Amino acid sequence: MFSGPWTAERRDASPSPLARFAPADMVAVLWARRALVVFVFLILAALGGLMALAVPKTYSAHSSLLIRLGRSYVYQPQIGDAARGATPDTDQVVQSELEILQSDAVKIRVVNDLGLARLYPSLSGIAALDPKRRDALLQGAMRTIGARLKVVSAPDTSIARLSYVDADPQRAALILNTLVDEYLQYRKSVLTDRDLGPLDHQRQVFQKDLDAADAAYQSFLADNGIGDFEAEKTSLSQIYGQLLTDQYSVNVQAGEVQGRLGATAKEMASAQPEIGLYHDLDHTAQDRLAQMRADLQDLLARYQPSAQPVRELQLKIAAQQALVAAGPSPSSGARRVGVNPVFQTLQTEKNQLVAQSASLKDRAARLSTALAEVTAKRQKLEALQPQYDELVRRRDLLSTNLRNLAQVEAEAQAAAALERTGDDGSVKIIERAYPPSRGVSLKAPLLVLALAFAAFSALCAGLAAGFMGKGYPTPDAVERTLDLPVLAVTPSK
Repeated sequence: MFSGPWTAERRDASPSPLARFAPADMVAVLWARRALVVFVFLILAALGGLMALAVPKTYSAHSSLLIRLGRSYVYQPQIGDAARGATPDTDQVVQSELEILQSDAVKIRVVNDLGLARLYPSLSGIAALDPKRRDALLQGAMRTIGARLKVVSAPDTSIARLSYVDADPQRAALILNTLVDEYLQYRKSVLTDRDLGPLDHQRQVFQKDLDAADAAYQSFLADNGIGDFEAEKTSLSQIYGQLLTDQYSVNVQAGEVQGRLGATAKEMASAQPEIGLYHDLDHTAQDRLAQMRADLQDLLARYQPSAQPVRELQLKIAAQQALVAAGPSPSSGARRVGVNPVFQTLQTEKNQLVAQSASLKDRAARLSTALAEVTAKRQKLEALQPQYDELVRRRDLLSTNLRNLAQVEAEAQAAAALERTGDDGSVKIIERAYPPSRGVSLKAPLLVLALAFAAFSALCAGLAAGFMGKGYPTPDAVERTLDLPVLAVTPSK
């Protein structure tokens, strides 16, 4: 730094205006504070070098997994069939599995499985003596595993690549393999373990509701004197139809009987109740005529036709023939009178028709009474139908829900048993971790970074000291700040 005759004036004057620096002034500032810059650089470079040299060589163990869609990711609704069988895509399955793999629960299981003695041999004694210290070490070990674990998966692929970095190659492979094994066990509890408690509780609730609905249904039937509502309703419908058909038939038959009865009565009015059964005729005239003719033949055998006895007998025969030709007299012969069979048949048919008409009238009355009773019962059932439907609908719904829930519970129990006894095949180990033979040293990169940081920090310290100090680094800075020309420059003491 340079100072001139203006230095003394700045000490006694009021606060000077803010110095205006140019990039070329920084070189002068750093040169003026070169001792500080070198000192800061050497200190930080030494510390960074020691830290870089203290970093041990690390070994990276590698493993890979094949992640595919398994039955654990197939959606199975507890109730109903909505979206049953829906599956996520490959990326979703892979990301889900990797999230489980990198969870703190898996890391804690690894720490508990291996123990602090194998993870931190130098601190195992402290952990055994101090439980609080042990918990802190467990948490620290979990965070260390998370920091050293690296998981990589490419989009649209089912491969996940794992790597773990540690100073001990044997321990790196051991921790990575243990992590994979614990992950395979833990994912079963996450994806396959099923809590059947809610299903069982809901099933008991459905069973209780179903018992109440069934009791209400039975009480409804008993209060209304019904054995089987649907069967009784169907039976009444059939009976009503049969009675209605019989009533129509009886009415038709009654009409036919009344018509036949009227026709029979009309025929009876024109028929005679009695008729002559038979009439005996008197054949004396014919017998006498025949006898006269016989006598005439006898006379002709003894007399001439012109003889007086022959002529007299012929006259008598002519008179007798005229008498016979005139016909018998009404009073001649015997007559018998009896019941007219036609009239008797009509009377019998009329009596039968009257009896049949009375029977049909009585049957029609009985059918009307039966129809009224059946109609009343049907109307009663129709009035009870809404209440019955509601009871049946509630009972059937609860029964269906209970049956579906029982089936789901049985399937869940079977699935849980299968999943506990075996793997679903969705995750396979392609390659297990082996102790790496070649390590990676970060000493050179860290040393370069330490030197760079030391140089940067030294430059910053030099510039900060120069800019915050009194005076101006160059005459040009004086001229820019004070707007005064610098005529001479003398070296500072």
